[in-house]
Amino acid sequence: FHTLAMTTTTTASTPAPKASRSRTADVAAFAAGALAAALGIAIGELMAGLVPGAPSLIIAIGDCVIENQPPGAKELIVELFGDNNKLALEVGITITTIIIAGFLGVGGRRNWIVPVAGFVIAGLVGLGAALTRPLVDPVLAVITVVAAIGIALVALRWMLGFTSPAWAAPAADVPDAADPATAAAAAMPDWDRRRFLQASGGVAVGAVVLGTVGRNLLIENERAPLEVAQLPTADAPVPTVPASASLDVEGISPIVTPNDEFYRIDTALTNPRVDVTDWTLRIWGDVDREVTLTYDDLLEMPLFEQYVTIACVSNKVGDDLIGNALWTGVDLREVLDMAGVRPEGEQIVGRSVDGFTAGFPTSWAMDPARKPMIAIGMNGQPLPRDHGYPARLIIPGLYGYVSATKWLSEIQLTGWDEFDGYWIPRNWAKEAPILTQSRIDTPRSDARVAGGTTVPIGGVAWAVDRGVQKVEVAIDGGEWQECEISDPLNDASWVQWVLPWDAPPEGGEHEIKVRATDGTGEVQTADITPPPPDGARGHHTIRVRVDAAA
Repeated sequence: FHTLAMTTTTTASTPAPKASRSRTADVAAFAAGALAAALGIAIGELMAGLVPGAPSLIIAIGDCVIENQPPGAKELIVELFGDNNKLALEVGITITTIIIAGFLGVGGRRNWIVPVAGFVIAGLVGLGAALTRPLVDPVLAVITVVAAIGIALVALRWMLGFTSPAWAAPAADVPDAADPATAAAAAMPDWDRRRFLQASGGVAVGAVVLGTVGRNLLIENERAPLEVAQLPTADAPVPTVPASASLDVEGISPIVTPNDEFYRIDTALTNPRVDVTDWTLRIWGDVDREVTLTYDDLLEMPLFEQYVTIACVSNKVGDDLIGNALWTGVDLREVLDMAGVRPEGEQIVGRSVDGFTAGFPTSWAMDPARKPMIAIGMNGQPLPRDHGYPARLIIPGLYGYVSATKWLSEIQLTGWDEFDGYWIPRNWAKEAPILTQSRIDTPRSDARVAGGTTVPIGGVAWAVDRGVQKVEVAIDGGEWQECEISDPLNDASWVQWVLPWDAPPEGGEHEIKVRATDGTGEVQTADITPPPPDGARGHHTIRVRVDAAA
């Protein structure tokens, strides 16, 4: 019995095979590398949230990815992730960084130079990306990267210390090293699981807490109150919206889109934080004299108001990347007259504080039928941060990607062929007038309605800067029926429309489609095209189910 007991005890205490222990320790080292990287990322987020001018390394890299994306990448990402495409990019960058760092942690068990080199290279990539951002302070960028990488490496070395790292004592330094079993155990000692779990758990909690605090501070900074308490009264205000400009039909988009419901499409992962006291607008290029204006200079100029519908070229037929607002600002032509546009200045290029560019023909802005503006107000309030505070361009009749520069900092006059805005090399058209379109808001596609009742079919239609002359609806491929339309605010704004439809009592599935005719008499085309390169075409078509009357 004594012999059996000794045999059992010896067997139970025999350490796991070396290969098994090594694999397990490698898994722990992978986790250590990943958690160290997460902590470094969190430090960057915290610095960005606490200190104006310090970069979020994830956002900086994401901005560079957006800036250098190949043609077609935007459409693919939007198709996959929809409105969450920017979040998906940031998550993708974070996960990729953490996975790479995990493998660096595994390498660190054998050679500490591996994670040091890898983390430093990652830091240099983040620093390089941050230094390309116009609003990032270079000194703060360096401090942020040094802090993030330094703290991450300290955390990594600490955690690797519990996983039999390469710097553990070799077998030759251990007593009884001549014994093969003792030498093997000394060469790969059983790592301290409990202490590793405690250390890695602490790092994980720190990364989550610091990263969450930093990102929340960034969000709060975006939502902080504007420096301007209220918008000055316009010298040329528009009349109050008349009752006839809106149809009393439930489900139709309001004639004026509220600020918090207005679509937002841009390349910025986070809203630029602009200090209005330091902000200037530079007008330069093919002009007689360069002009620089402050925000106060704009406020002292004559302000006017106008309703303008703006749209994103990515808007698919029937989608909602479009809105109508009351914009307040100064006449762009008046500002251009200050500088004196030369004949060779065929293109107006708007530049954002974050480096985005958009260009459109100078002749479009100079057409007296339009009122191009540098807008500083939206629906009676200073421009919200996410819509371009302190100033943006509003050019009636053009898609936003070539005209509606937000967070405006420069207006450059240049030759038409001498410069391409951000989206043009990515296979979008350089000339981009907004197409005539219409949309069914009610009933919704696949809705069920009661047979034997009158159902209002309604929505909005737009032909920005040409106006809408007529809207028609066809049901089940029948004749086009003319709809009632609201009184237009102007040719640059959309209109509402409605057609009462007597849903058949017998029920069944029915197809409804809509088309508009613009102010020139041109009918919206039925030809279907995707948004690239110059806007989606086709008739918005839905199907509804009519329940048979009882």
